Amino acid sequence: MANVLAFRVSVRRTPVAFAVIMISMFVPFISACVTMQHFQTVPESRFEFGVIGDQEYTAEDEAKFPRLINVMNDANPAFVVHVGDFQGDYSAYKDSDGIPPCTDETMAHLKQMFQTSKHPFVVTPGDNEWTDCHKRKVNPFDPLERLAKVREVFFQGDQSLGQRTLTLTQQSNDPKYPKYRENARWIYGDIIFVTLHIVGSNNNLGRTREMDTEYAERNEANLAWMKEAVDLAKRNGNKGLVILSQANPEFEIFWRPRRLGSYMRVLLDELRGIKPEKLAEIRKKSGYTDMVRLLETEVVTFGKPVLFVHGDTHVFRVDKPLFNTKNGRAIENFTRLEVFGSPDVHWVRIVVEPDNPNLFVIRPETVRANLVKHLEK
Repeated sequence: MANVLAFRVSVRRTPVAFAVIMISMFVPFISACVTMQHFQTVPESRFEFGVIGDQEYTAEDEAKFPRLINVMNDANPAFVVHVGDFQGDYSAYKDSDGIPPCTDETMAHLKQMFQTSKHPFVVTPGDNEWTDCHKRKVNPFDPLERLAKVREVFFQGDQSLGQRTLTLTQQSNDPKYPKYRENARWIYGDIIFVTLHIVGSNNNLGRTREMDTEYAERNEANLAWMKEAVDLAKRNGNKGLVILSQANPEFEIFWRPRRLGSYMRVLLDELRGIKPEKLAEIRKKSGYTDMVRLLETEVVTFGKPVLFVHGDTHVFRVDKPLFNTKNGRAIENFTRLEVFGSPDVHWVRIVVEPDNPNLFVIRPETVRANLVKHLEK
């Protein structure tokens, strides 16, 4: 298997947190593979699905996105999942950047574009869809009102988007979690797929008291939904699990200092000097700590391949960033895939090879018409 160097730039809230997160710029990612089997009617058949995210941030992206859809239509995957951030946010938006984020008109346009997919098209929200809509300088949006609109536009009924559809099981079927119809699950072949509404911008934690309440309720729902998916996979004897969400959960802040230092030697002395209480403070403020801790427990007890797909930081990577907190070792049956993000308008093909002991084969797919002309001035 080839090793490729992945780069990541992620600006976070404190200097120490930034130094810790910067480490992932130098994490060698593995062209990893995790196994799946086909739909129950053809149990031994090879199949493929596609994943995308963090697109249509600018007018350039908007021009390129239909080409991406057309290429995926021709590639004929079983289905496509968009892991969120269907649009840019107002922190960097300019009038020349194309359609404005967060508006009703933009949501209608995006849904219409998604419906041009010939294949089932599953979506999960990102922070740009609602969390960050307060960033508009004039007449800022109410994030909770935008969240309600996102649910109304993109999550009506139990069918996916696309010209062909998948039937989805939604968490809103549970009387305890009636709001969370965006959290979906389906079985394809012998694999359970599950979406979790986990977003960037620290998962909406730490900005206002009202947003913290929203985070706490959604976090509880997400944890319950993930655990239910793992429990179902155990009961069914499924061969694997695919978890899809928007946020990069910042696995690196849960690494040990020595592990961090091994990936960026220039910071080794500084990282060795980080006090445990400082790391604990960073983790306490993170909107992802509960999820990462539960993920560790569930992945270990499941014992079979788990693929975690996300966007958020706009850097394609495949690696194994989840470590056992007791022994500090990588949890081998867990693989993380981050999809391409703006300004790179491409997709990732995941090939399922039942006879391959490595399970998933992950292939980045660049859209020729969207490639950068690097030799042009």
